[in-house]
Amino acid sequence: MADCIRVPLLLVCILSALHQIRGENHNPGKLGGNADNPHDPAGGPGPAAGNPGAAERNPGAGASLVRRRSAGWKLAEEAVCRDDLTRLCPKHSWNNNLAVLECLQDKKEETEIATECNHLLWNYKLNLTTDPKFESVAVEVCKTTISEIKECAAEELGKGYLVSCLVDHRSNISDYQCNQYITKMTTIVFSDYRLICGFMDKCRDDINALRCGSVSTGEKDIHSQGEVIACLEKGLVREAEEQLGAHVIKDNCKKAIMRVAELSSDDFHLDRFLYFACREDRERFCENTLAGEGRVYKCLFNHKFEEVMSERCREALTTRQKLIAQDYKVSYSLAKACKSDLRKYRCSVDTNMPRAREARLSYLLLCLESAVHRGRVVSGECQGEMMDYRRMLMEDFSLSPEIVLQCRSEIEGHCSGLHRKGRTLHCLMRVGRGDMGTIDPNCQRALQTLIQEADPGADYRIDRALNEACESVIQTACKHIRNGDPMILSCLMEHLYTEKMVEDCEHRLLELQYFIARDWKLDPVLYKKCQGDASRLCHTHGWNETNEVMPPGAVFSCLYRHAYRSVEQGRRLSRDCKLEVQRILHQRALDVKLDPELQRRCMTDLGKWCSEKTEAGQELECLQDHLEDLVSDCREVVGNLTELESEDIQIEALLMRACEPVIQSYCHEVADNQIDTGDLMECLVQNKHQKEMNEKCAVGVTHFQLVQIKDFRFSYKFKTACKEDVLKLCPNIKKKVDVVICLSTTVRNDTLQDAKEQRVSVKCRKQLRVEEVEMSEDIRLDPELYDSCKQDIAQLCPNVAYGNAQVIECLKENKRQLNSRCHQRIFKLQEVEMVDPELDYQLMRVCKHMIRRFCRESEGKNVLQCLKQNKNSELMDPKCKQMITKRQITQNTDYRLNPVLRKACKADIPKFCQSILSKATADTELEGQVISCLKLKYADQRLSPDCEDQIRVILQESALDYRLDPQLQIHCTQEISRLCPEEAAAQEQTGQVEECLKVNLLKIKQEGCKKEVLNMLKESKADIFVDPVLHTACALDIKHHCAAIPPGRGRQMSCLMEALQDKRVRLQPECKKRLQDRIDMWSYAAKVAPAEGFSDLAMQVMTSPSKNYILTVIGAGVALLFLMGLFCGRFTKRVTQELKDR
Repeated sequence: MADCIRVPLLLVCILSALHQIRGENHNPGKLGGNADNPHDPAGGPGPAAGNPGAAERNPGAGASLVRRRSAGWKLAEEAVCRDDLTRLCPKHSWNNNLAVLECLQDKKEETEIATECNHLLWNYKLNLTTDPKFESVAVEVCKTTISEIKECAAEELGKGYLVSCLVDHRSNISDYQCNQYITKMTTIVFSDYRLICGFMDKCRDDINALRCGSVSTGEKDIHSQGEVIACLEKGLVREAEEQLGAHVIKDNCKKAIMRVAELSSDDFHLDRFLYFACREDRERFCENTLAGEGRVYKCLFNHKFEEVMSERCREALTTRQKLIAQDYKVSYSLAKACKSDLRKYRCSVDTNMPRAREARLSYLLLCLESAVHRGRVVSGECQGEMMDYRRMLMEDFSLSPEIVLQCRSEIEGHCSGLHRKGRTLHCLMRVGRGDMGTIDPNCQRALQTLIQEADPGADYRIDRALNEACESVIQTACKHIRNGDPMILSCLMEHLYTEKMVEDCEHRLLELQYFIARDWKLDPVLYKKCQGDASRLCHTHGWNETNEVMPPGAVFSCLYRHAYRSVEQGRRLSRDCKLEVQRILHQRALDVKLDPELQRRCMTDLGKWCSEKTEAGQELECLQDHLEDLVSDCREVVGNLTELESEDIQIEALLMRACEPVIQSYCHEVADNQIDTGDLMECLVQNKHQKEMNEKCAVGVTHFQLVQIKDFRFSYKFKTACKEDVLKLCPNIKKKVDVVICLSTTVRNDTLQDAKEQRVSVKCRKQLRVEEVEMSEDIRLDPELYDSCKQDIAQLCPNVAYGNAQVIECLKENKRQLNSRCHQRIFKLQEVEMVDPELDYQLMRVCKHMIRRFCRESEGKNVLQCLKQNKNSELMDPKCKQMITKRQITQNTDYRLNPVLRKACKADIPKFCQSILSKATADTELEGQVISCLKLKYADQRLSPDCEDQIRVILQESALDYRLDPQLQIHCTQEISRLCPEEAAAQEQTGQVEECLKVNLLKIKQEGCKKEVLNMLKESKADIFVDPVLHTACALDIKHHCAAIPPGRGRQMSCLMEALQDKRVRLQPECKKRLQDRIDMWSYAAKVAPAEGFSDLAMQVMTSPSKNYILTVIGAGVALLFLMGLFCGRFTKRVTQELKDR
């Protein structure tokens, strides 16, 4: 047996055990003669066999040693040990030398046993272990066992190696007597390192260098020198951890130390230092635990961090655990339970790997965990042992030399004094996340390796710190899941940032998930369902193989790209894998640090833009808000993730939780759909202002809308519907708002030009309408408009909430106070809304029910026209009526905002109002000047029929509400406040303000206002409907006397005037009075209103009461001029023919 520690000294145990068993069970005298033979060096501890120096130094002992007894020699008879024996050992053991030896050598304190007795015990054991002739006794007692163990049968006899082989294979010894012999021999041998064959020679220099004790017998002649081996073991640990000033132990000594630790793994009595250090703790914690098979070790390991555990025992246990980490065979139970599995899965056949690494606990765990993750069968006993040691690694960071070595500065700087129960490891994980400063890359790698070795993702109970922190959450939120199931971690992630989550659990969970997210294999459910897809699509290797080329998180990134983007057959993920990828993506979106690629590429931008964003989910939102400002790598990964969110908004888990009430009430059908194609977000946008909508949900939905406008790809439905149209019609345009404007402009132009075929596809036009309506809801969704009006919003609408188009409405109401740039944008917006009222969010929202009632069959572009026609209906909602009035006021400010009028008066406007158009500038209102111009031409009866019809409608509407006449409102605001405050305050829209101004015409001081009132009088002569007060007063008379006369062109007004002058007709008193007032007003108007042109002058003459007289005078004047010319001849000199011919 090359390189193993030979123990021929163990032969003495055979004799002792043989004497004990055969003497008691068979013939006590048979071996007694041999044992007491004076010539038998084993019969008593003679000086020749021992150390002569010992006898010289201790005469009492020497005298005792020299004695030879012909009868069976007993340790109990020796005078130097009698007092100790009587005091410490039960009387029934006195006749058995081995029992006495075991009793006395297990005493803890050196002072308990007399020095002379110590020497006697030492020499006795040395004699027992140095005579190879007792190998024959071992052959006799273990005959059957030797034949069964091939390795031991092949050992050469006479060299003491047979017993050593039996010790090596004692776990396979089934024969009771042989097992007893070997067990007792082992106890004796491990009581002193000098009794182990070759150990002292191999480790002499290291013992002296490390000052672990003396190798000179007699200088420290105590019966237990376990401290020396413990000292060497600690030196070995210090070397592995590369501690400062650590001594490099020779390879032969290293092997000897590990071999001793391995041989002592069965029974904790054999680790003498640990036995003495933990004797009281064993009684306290493991009193009922039987010795053997490493059971006491495991029990003590489980109680290592108990408060009452002695510090000395804890240190001894930690040292042993560190040795197990270096060589799994130091754990008897683990080596035994996993022996067949290690052989089965070829975990010890890597010829390229050094033996030291192959023996590492980490290698064993990774190899067997790989088998488990691949679906192979590993025995339950082995898996139980693996779990114990995985938990051990997670509990105490110091058991991993790489952690101690690479993370030393992090431990000292951030995590000192927290080592118990995994706290230091979680502290290091928190540092690794970046929550407590930067971490050394080597430390980061060591942490990642340890997490892979411990594999807590497979069973959360392995992580004691997490288990204790999350116990209450698991009991409440995850009680439906079997204890230890990997889905417990998934359940905890689903309840992250919920009411059921506790802060401590939240921290421990995120710390662990940070590292699991960086190695897809650490999520066992994901690995199980996606290993085939990952191998096929992402070129991955086995579970415990690493690819240094792939950055952290690369495999999962590859999987989710194929989950959402690949459409080629054969490049898609399997259904189970896709669902698992979606589940994890939904969970990890809660924290930007759980996306390794995102954190790696955006580290600089996170610090630059988002350092103050500490709440859940805020960092990703911050990056999306600053998308244009990010470096290209970061912008790409944030853009990709945002694009995924647009397809599957459930990735935004926090948003989904906040929007749960709205989803349940309005969107449950699309939410239940496993394949989300943007429908859920569209539903949330459409129901953003429902009563179930809370502030968090509304803010989240708006944020998503604001992010979408940065790139049309971020709107999945829009991208899918319009991708081909964008490439064809709007190439090189990226921003969604610009794409929408480009496409909508194309649609509008095709419609206006009556194109035979629309260039934008039907499916794109349908989705384009959705996008346009959504953009009209919040000014921030139109970045150019928002940027142009940001200053005005702050000044004029500081307390107006975004959403529901409220800010836009506020700007419209304060239009005259806006800066020119904002004013132009608002005008353009209103122009679009008037052409397509469905884009007028406020109108569509306020009048939603009225549209259903009155305009169900109307086209979208005719909705406002329909509402105007039904404005005065008794069934009209007051709020909607008020909104319609606002839009009418807006339309009357500029003919361009009234598409129906613009079309009807297409020829009349440039014909009659060119002077106004030539002075106008683009995108600014004409303040009703063109409409006022058309009104005057209507009074002159010079408009085309279509235009006349539209102007008549406007005149009728504005006659009822002065606010619909922009020019009147501009010029008469002060006069109305002074002369007609009560009528204006009533807002009854019955023409009372206009009537008040007419009645008080003589009191009006401002010339501009007076002119507008005179124009009103002039317009009212053309049509009685333009004068609502007069029309109301004379309604019966019109019915009786003018029923046959069609309205318009002043015909009914002329009819009433003739009836007034006809004494045979009796008009209603009110009508008669109002008509007389109007005649007086018209007379005054004719006197004070100057003619603005020849046509105006002619009109005044024709409408004057003295028309005949004026025409007679004019005719006489013309006739006079004619006669003078006829009789007086030419005034100019006649030109001769000669001059003409020149």
